[in-house]
Amino acid sequence: MKDNPAFAGQKELFGHPIGLFILFLTEMWERFSYYGMRAILVLYLVSTTAGDNPGLGWTEGDAYALYGWYTMFVYVASIPGGILADKFLGQKKAVYLGGIFLCLGHGILAIEAPWAFYTGLFLIVLGVGCLKPNISTMVGGLYPKGDQRRDMGFYIFYMGINLGAAISAIAVGYVGENIGWHYGFGMAGIGMVIGQLTYMWGQKYLTHVGNLVVAEDGKELDRPSLIMDIFKHKNSLTGFLITASLSAYVWISAGWSYGALVLGIAFAVGIGIVIYNDGNKVEKDRILVTYLSFLIIIVFWGSFEQAGGLLNVYAKNKTNLSLGGFDVPASWFQSVNAIFILVFATLVGLFWGWWKTRGRESSSLFKMAIGVVIMGWGFLFMSQASMEVTYDAAGEILNKSGMHWLVLAYLFHTIGELCASPVALSFITKLAPERWVAFMMGAYFAATGLGNKVAGLLGE
Repeated sequence: MKDNPAFAGQKELFGHPIGLFILFLTEMWERFSYYGMRAILVLYLVSTTAGDNPGLGWTEGDAYALYGWYTMFVYVASIPGGILADKFLGQKKAVYLGGIFLCLGHGILAIEAPWAFYTGLFLIVLGVGCLKPNISTMVGGLYPKGDQRRDMGFYIFYMGINLGAAISAIAVGYVGENIGWHYGFGMAGIGMVIGQLTYMWGQKYLTHVGNLVVAEDGKELDRPSLIMDIFKHKNSLTGFLITASLSAYVWISAGWSYGALVLGIAFAVGIGIVIYNDGNKVEKDRILVTYLSFLIIIVFWGSFEQAGGLLNVYAKNKTNLSLGGFDVPASWFQSVNAIFILVFATLVGLFWGWWKTRGRESSSLFKMAIGVVIMGWGFLFMSQASMEVTYDAAGEILNKSGMHWLVLAYLFHTIGELCASPVALSFITKLAPERWVAFMMGAYFAATGLGNKVAGLLGE
């Protein structure tokens, strides 16, 4: 594989391209900023407006609703982010642009003003939409087709994501809860600036990846116009109209915001069919399998993302957080999943490698489905935890549950995540047509976003 001239000059570290570790560090700091902010977002929203560290005083239901919408849009924005990269910028420039939006967004969140809160969230949505699908696509681009190192490369990259998450939930969580919410938001922003500087410095190791795909003669590829082509083909128009009609019903029954969401899904369905029609027979089969995997992803993340909302508030209000005279900040539990990933990521990757040597190779879809099942087992521990909580006649809590139940739940959630998420990232870069790989990665993250919204609805 290394005889391929595009990959021949790559310098390596620990048997992988050095570019992997540049992307590892960039994503680590980006996730530091994202998960640090996420760890305190709901807590900031529900904290009272009085006291030394005032929040916004929202109800838990309203906080979960905003959390669901925000975490959904953060990932749904990956679809236009992927299209922007595939058609105009290339992944490398899209990641750079996303980093700028993120630095600005997190910086503005540190300002104590209502306009700053919503402006900051909006810029973070734009930034993640540009960065998230494209940096993952670049990881796949570091390896030639058929390179057996690709899956392990994604496990390494995934460890970077969770190293940032583990550090941030502890550091940002402590600062946010004990010093000031906006100081916590500011600390998250500093992490993003470090990530952006790392990415800029490491460009010399990324020269052959993330560039705009062109035809063999160097001319621009003849790609469909996507939005306009929805209305030119029978299949895409039918899919769009059916889903768009559903949006009208949802608009009337559930409100304009949900109607607009379904209308957005209608455009995504139409674009997905246009891209499917753009492929040859082999590509169409691969695209269809990829689309089917998105259904698994929605179910998985809809359950998993209870961590940032429902489980986060459960830790704060219904869990005994006293440990040897020290009160553990509730936000620290957001780091448990990330720490477990650092411990188990390599082991899970090695397990699947060992499984393959035994002649029992499992498909990517099977691994993702197993991940959903294992993650579901984690909620059995939360069921036991809820049985420990007792109330008096007035509804006040008398006894809280032990924190070990949360730890066990997060352990099974982590093993499930390791079976599903890194495998899905690698799976998409293998199957997606090169000219549309960023869009397909964006669609994966959009499915993640829909799962996040499901999590918010369950929390409400």
